Amino acid sequence: MPQIRKMTEADLDRIAEIAASAFTKPWSRQAFADALLMDNTCFLLAEEEGCILGYCGLYMAADEGEIINVAVESEYRGQGIGDLLLTALLEEGIRNGIEHFFLEVRVSNTAAIHLYEKHGFIRQGIRKDYYQETHEDAYCMCR
Repeated sequence: MPQIRKMTEADLDRIAEIAASAFTKPWSRQAFADALLMDNTCFLLAEEEGCILGYCGLYMAADEGEIINVAVESEYRGQGIGDLLLTALLEEGIRNGIEHFFLEVRVSNTAAIHLYEKHGFIRQGIRKDYYQETHEDAYCMCR
């Protein structure tokens, strides 16, 4: 069973690799490093036997949190790791006073949409051409 823990600077090379394999326009290692230094962020990862399997992040402002960059290495998808990460991230946000969570997700990413809906997120609208590199729309979801 993977363990969930906070991301550290020592994890950034592996996190950048997972991001590069999961997203068409991934964050750079430096973007993650910069985000880790911010007071209003929380980045978690799933790790098993020293191997990082996935990660997620949250920006927090007042009582609102924006979920960003939920990613699981392709060979570990479908094993509940995203669910573990999202559960832990929501719990961490709530501990930090977050009452409203928001995110954007590709309209074609049915696995992620089902995961978010399982956790109480509802579709609030569509951002047209949100993913400019592929001209794909995004659902705006909130909880």
